[in-house]
Amino acid sequence: MPKRVDHEERRAQIADALIRVAGRRGLHAVGMRDVAAEAGVSLRLVQYYFETKEKLLFYGLQHLTDRFTARVGARLAAAGPNPGPRATIEALLLASLPTDEESRTFHLLYSSYSILSVTDEALAAQPFIDNPDAAENAVAGLLEQAKASAVADPGVDARTEAISLLAMAATMGTSILVGQRSPESAIAVLRHHLDRIFATTGTPATG
Repeated sequence: MPKRVDHEERRAQIADALIRVAGRRGLHAVGMRDVAAEAGVSLRLVQYYFETKEKLLFYGLQHLTDRFTARVGARLAAAGPNPGPRATIEALLLASLPTDEESRTFHLLYSSYSILSVTDEALAAQPFIDNPDAAENAVAGLLEQAKASAVADPGVDARTEAISLLAMAATMGTSILVGQRSPESAIAVLRHHLDRIFATTGTPATG
């Protein structure tokens, strides 16, 4: 009896190959033939699943985003059963910094796709982030929760701070990639700003 093909598993196999090749050569230089060779499958099979390079990139970056979400989840799990707003925000920010091969690839491909989509109409027509404000909304919500629980400065503007923290992490991620600063110095800067936001003379609320 022929083995049943798991189509999602095959798609993930091809997406992982895309991520590996793009991490080495850059997203702009990757073709479907390169991905097929990396995955150990035929070009025809890659075309069968994705039809165009744009659809392959779109799926591959969604797959990469899922891996990023899992990495944030692992950091939160390591922080304990009730990490709280600060630890949750810190896990999100630190997971996005290119401090190892996985996070380096995430930052590189994420940035590359954003830049390419400015001039490539096919990429611009299908942004790979369904909700581009999701991270901003999540961080702002956590900061509002921290203010309500009296564990953050009640005077901070949650939305502004969320935007600032995410922009800071993205910019410092690029500076790590190009060798301008070390991961340790970037982490220290982020924690410095979190210390400022979460500095409070009040007594944390209970219950």
